[in-house]
Amino acid sequence: MIDLMQIGLGFMLSIAIGGVAFARRSLSESGWLGAVLVGTLTFGFGGWPWGLTLIVFFVTSSILSHYKESIKERRAAEKFSKGGRRDFFQTIANGGLGALCAVAFALSGQPWWLLAAFVGLMATVNADTWATELGVLSPHPPRLITTRQPVPPGTSGGVTVLGTSAAAAGGLIIGLAMFGFSALAMPGEPLPWWMIPAGLLGGLGGALFDSWLGATVQAIYVYPDGRETERRVARDGTPNRFLRGWRWMDNDLVNLISSVGGAIIAIVIAMIAGGAR
Repeated sequence: MIDLMQIGLGFMLSIAIGGVAFARRSLSESGWLGAVLVGTLTFGFGGWPWGLTLIVFFVTSSILSHYKESIKERRAAEKFSKGGRRDFFQTIANGGLGALCAVAFALSGQPWWLLAAFVGLMATVNADTWATELGVLSPHPPRLITTRQPVPPGTSGGVTVLGTSAAAAGGLIIGLAMFGFSALAMPGEPLPWWMIPAGLLGGLGGALFDSWLGATVQAIYVYPDGRETERRVARDGTPNRFLRGWRWMDNDLVNLISSVGGAIIAIVIAMIAGGAR
């Protein structure tokens, strides 16, 4: 059933929260638009548990993006394809599939697997964000997930103990949030305990899949001085030379695909734990 009042409330909340994020330079203008679209659909069709879980992701990821920002800027800013202000494509890559799940969930009789998929999707994007924002601060050099070879901080496919632990924590917090909000929204219903391991394992598995994609097929370029980067073009407008991967596989697409992997893991866990009943 479509609840127009709930959709309207989601729209107003999304504008307000996106506006604060824009003012704090966590979102660009297009990122604000993307956040409004994702937030309106997620809250409007999924309801309070879905919308509040999305807010948990958005708030925690925004806080972490500014945590020790100057250190991260020095260590790895030139590695990443985009800066700290999320644009439209980043917000859609992180929340678009979750929003579509919310719409499909409401319009198709609320099947359990779409609920599980949402948990896995959001757990993965949160886990990946936490891993990226905290992993680059590791005192130990990352190692490529495929070969274990040491690589500079911020290298696509590089993992650290700190970053992997952060990914697990990021996935877990989404599982806990969705579980807690769902329990509050449905008093008297069986508690959806499966959401907690689904968030933890779906988020961690999805984030590691993201690293594997980054090490194998993501498009990587090199600056004239030989440093690797995700950027097609340097900040001064100089084109970078293509090095490896698939040219069309940018970071936003890697995030999108890896979140599907996390969703599949969450669906399997929900099935094993009885979420289908």
